[in-house]
Amino acid sequence: MPGREDLPSTVLRSPRKAQDTWVAAHDSALQTYGPGRRAQQTAFAALKHTFEKVGDHWEPKPERGPSDEQAAGGAGQPEKPTRGGVNATASRQHLYERAKQLGIPGRSRMSKEELVTALEKENRRRTDRARRSG
Repeated sequence: MPGREDLPSTVLRSPRKAQDTWVAAHDSALQTYGPGRRAQQTAFAALKHTFEKVGDHWEPKPERGPSDEQAAGGAGQPEKPTRGGVNATASRQHLYERAKQLGIPGRSRMSKEELVTALEKENRRRTDRARRSG
């Protein structure tokens, strides 16, 4: 399977189910779109329906569904900003719990949108750190 060789580092650090989801979607997208960015985007869109990014890896979502407007739109729709794997459609309470899990300061005073932004930033920071450390 070509997708297994192309697994992004964040997916490699994730549960086997996340890896299998990404590989299946990526391999299918390769047949439809050919190699390149679109196959990667399709694989991440599929992953975001059942997983959310937490720090430097992906964890199962409590409920299946798109994580942001871009994931909900599907193919052929105008591009919208993504939320970096953060489940932006989750409740504020869920986002607060994820922020607590990652040790984000000031989370109790944050709005839902601020929590999403803080989680995106912390996820990027942890992913960058994990990539640098190998």
